Amino acid sequence: MAPLRNLLDKVAPLFEEGGKWEKLYPLYEAADSFLYTPGKRTEGAVHVRDGMDIKRLMVTVVIALMPCTIWAMINTGWQQMLADPAHAEAVSLGLKSSWMTALSLGAWAFLPVYAVTIAVGGALEGVFATVRKHEINEGFLVTSMLFPLTLPPDLPLWMVGVGIAFGVVIGKEIFGGTGMNVLNPALTGRIFLFFAYPSYMSGSVWRILPAEGAVDGVTGATALGDLVGHGDVSQLGYTWADYFYGLVPGSMGETSALCCLLGAAFLIFTKVGSWRIMLSSLLGLCGMTLLLNALSGSGSTEAIRGYLAIGPEWHFVLGGFAFGAVFMATDPVSAAQTDTGRWIYGALIGALTPLVRVINPAYPEGVMLAIIFMNVFAPTIDYYVVKSNIKRREARLGVQ
Repeated sequence: MAPLRNLLDKVAPLFEEGGKWEKLYPLYEAADSFLYTPGKRTEGAVHVRDGMDIKRLMVTVVIALMPCTIWAMINTGWQQMLADPAHAEAVSLGLKSSWMTALSLGAWAFLPVYAVTIAVGGALEGVFATVRKHEINEGFLVTSMLFPLTLPPDLPLWMVGVGIAFGVVIGKEIFGGTGMNVLNPALTGRIFLFFAYPSYMSGSVWRILPAEGAVDGVTGATALGDLVGHGDVSQLGYTWADYFYGLVPGSMGETSALCCLLGAAFLIFTKVGSWRIMLSSLLGLCGMTLLLNALSGSGSTEAIRGYLAIGPEWHFVLGGFAFGAVFMATDPVSAAQTDTGRWIYGALIGALTPLVRVINPAYPEGVMLAIIFMNVFAPTIDYYVVKSNIKRREARLGVQ
């Protein structure tokens, strides 16, 4: 690595103030700080809390996303194999024997989406950093990984580019960049695509095209969408375990609740993700679901009564609740910052998720709307939590 270090040091004057390419300094600094530690560091420990900086924070989240990312490729490939007669022999051997084939097929679906996300989103990050003359932060590392995992595998690549552009610009840059965004950028881009191109974002299944006999990804009803019609989980064609492990079609990285739990354990162990938000989201989900279950007898039709009666264990594994609660709701920038606020913030996300799914089935994936809604109210929650703490202290000290 010494030759690379020497090369970066040699060209550094060209990018520094007064250099030939000083306007491109953010691009140089991004490459330098990503490969090595920053060139300028605080010598003393006056305001150093611990060894965690933005780079380590973001890399930790990326590591936590690895189980979901790997499974996204394996399951996407496996769904294609199940639909393609050419892979009938491999399918008969089971996923344990054919996971490498599934991984390679799924990679062909996931990697182009990821590449477009990096190219478009990274370019926009560089443009805004150059214009504002500030450094490119590592926050996009997480956004670029989260965004593809929330998409169906057959989404046209131009839509991927439009979605990540909207998420980066509207979800983050107009607020001032990394650390100042009110909304989660990846979720903002995903919601934009959901409302702008609903037929493409409603879920994806692999099937055989009769004319050619080839496999193609086509838009179809998701499990949550299917429930709107009959409200009976027994009619979904999959068991609860299938949804828990992720052996179902859907958005690439959201299908496996197990992989999300593995990521949650790593985030909690490293103290990067808030366990309060994760736990309170689950408790809020269970509380609202049980309330809806109690109201299930008042449904006007059998389907609505069945939809109201779906238990919390199903709401947990269906759709992207586990993924959203672990990786989206815990965004350290757009989430609540106080401990009490995190309990309230997470509980409301959990409660709103089944409420949106059941009361307004036109938006079956309630968790993304719940999170983005609570992103907006997170500062308000923190404000009143802090205000309440101040009042209690004033009362304790007798200060008017």
